[in-house]
Amino acid sequence: MFSPDLSENLSRSALKISSKVLLLDTEELFRDMLALALQEQSYEVVIAPDGRSVIPTVQKYSSIQCEKAFNLLIVDSVNGLDLSRMLRHQGNSIPIMILGARGSAGNCAFYLEAGADDYLTKPFGMREFMARCRALMRRQLLGKVPQPVMIKYKDIALYPEECRVTVRDQEVKISPKQFRLLETFMSYPRRVWSREQLLEKVWGPDFIGDSKTVDVHIRWLREKLELDPSKPEYVITVRGFGYRFG
Repeated sequence: MFSPDLSENLSRSALKISSKVLLLDTEELFRDMLALALQEQSYEVVIAPDGRSVIPTVQKYSSIQCEKAFNLLIVDSVNGLDLSRMLRHQGNSIPIMILGARGSAGNCAFYLEAGADDYLTKPFGMREFMARCRALMRRQLLGKVPQPVMIKYKDIALYPEECRVTVRDQEVKISPKQFRLLETFMSYPRRVWSREQLLEKVWGPDFIGDSKTVDVHIRWLREKLELDPSKPEYVITVRGFGYRFG
């Protein structure tokens, strides 16, 4: 049987080898200092450029058996509330640490209720920061088996890692392009996309074709999602601009 000290050392070693951290903080100097501290402890750090990139980045790497999955999200309080709610709504169990602004300790409860796992108010000591990071990642490592990532909106559930979609609890057959199109929509609910933006996002920047390709796939997608495709509830046309979801 291992001694407590040896078990702790093994646990720390396992965390350092396997842990990948996604970091977002609008204070660049502060963010770079945290990234350097994490890297010095052998953690792999990915810096998110803004709040909008966090959800797609987490979804891209989230998989039960994926070695590149993130073990911790560290995010400032500016973006943390919405991101915590969205990730938990999607069923994502990634540990979330919120970095609060100076004097914001009283807001801690709001973030924890939204789904965050820890809240640390600036300024803080690096030793405490690293200890909290290790605690959150250790909890994930020793905790329950994570559930498959799911994006849900009303009666539609999309499983990115399984390439599967259910509508009103019934699985529907969907082509790869339609799946990518729906995943794009559901990852950014209410955002308006132009046809050109959807072509670049789903078909790629090298696609050579007519923008009407989008309209055709939208029509096919509506036939699989909507109760009445002529009066869509999910994929909405925004005249003069393009399409939005929800």
